Amino acid sequence: MTKWVIDPAHTSVDFSVRHLMISKVRGQFNEFQGEIDGDVEDFENATIHFTIETDSINTNQEQRDGHLKSADFFDVEKYPQITFKSTTIEQTKSNHFNIIGEMTIKDVTGKVTFHAVREGVAQGENGRIAGFHASTEINRQDYGLTWQQALETGGVMVGNTVSISVDFEAQEQ
Repeated sequence: MTKWVIDPAHTSVDFSVRHLMISKVRGQFNEFQGEIDGDVEDFENATIHFTIETDSINTNQEQRDGHLKSADFFDVEKYPQITFKSTTIEQTKSNHFNIIGEMTIKDVTGKVTFHAVREGVAQGENGRIAGFHASTEINRQDYGLTWQQALETGGVMVGNTVSISVDFEAQEQ
């Protein structure tokens, strides 16, 4: 079985969530690792493992990042990683796939479907490279990220739906 390793220099893990019910806050995780086991050309028979270091969260606002790292949200000292492991990959059309798997945030594991596009496979300096874009939405409260603050005008400080987008390159080993 072929192993492909995620190239962190050519990968981004981004998210966005509504703020004050009127805008979105965007951020990313800067430290992660992952691999694909199998053939990216016969992708339905592959498996994907991905691990994100929660302490690497970055929203470009130090105070907010500190709050997100606290026990109110990710509790990074107790739960240093977010993990994803695929269970099924289904082709929906040419180069489009549903990557279904289990995501664990804090101590909660839930089923997630990433909608993915295989952007292509190319020959690089050190072998073949495959590029993908994958996205999904989760309800943060399903994963124990329940901190909230009501607004005087009605509504809440932080939306429950989190959009996740991952663009990654994997290097054949």
